[in-house]
Amino acid sequence: MKKRRENSLSGDSNKLSRSAIKGTIIATIIASTPLLFLVHESVPDEEVWNTFFGTYESGLWESAQYAMWVYTGKLIPLILIIIWFFTCRHWWYHVLLVPIVMYSFQIITSINAELKNTDENQLLFLLPVMVLVVPSIYLIRAKMFNKINTADKTLEELEEEFMIKPKGVWGKLKQYF
Repeated sequence: MKKRRENSLSGDSNKLSRSAIKGTIIATIIASTPLLFLVHESVPDEEVWNTFFGTYESGLWESAQYAMWVYTGKLIPLILIIIWFFTCRHWWYHVLLVPIVMYSFQIITSINAELKNTDENQLLFLLPVMVLVVPSIYLIRAKMFNKINTADKTLEELEEEFMIKPKGVWGKLKQYF
């Protein structure tokens, strides 16, 4: 009997320690975002930047420091929104896919220095995602408010009912494929 209790307690503490490690990593990433944003200040204000990783040519940006400022200005919000997406427990978390796709598109077009108008026509690439996400969020919302009007549940209880709870990051990824 004692062995069963000890095994169950050690299993719970192991699960707790994994959760604490994941939480610590996420909190460290979030806390370090101001420092990550300031990385561009350590880049020289030159067109060609030689590092031990290789040589970076800024192309149309004309300054490696300015290019890094643009990249960090798009990458940091993308990282934060991705963390929010994978840690959000609300029914509406799928709507976060819209800014994730938007920032991803902006990063890709920023890297491609031949494009002169970086943020141009991004709505055309966002439209398919928005066509899927916005109506589905509206339908979930409509179902919730329909149940509110016909039942004696609070909004929080209905959010719990509609909440999708996959097991970890892979569980969330499997929902989409």
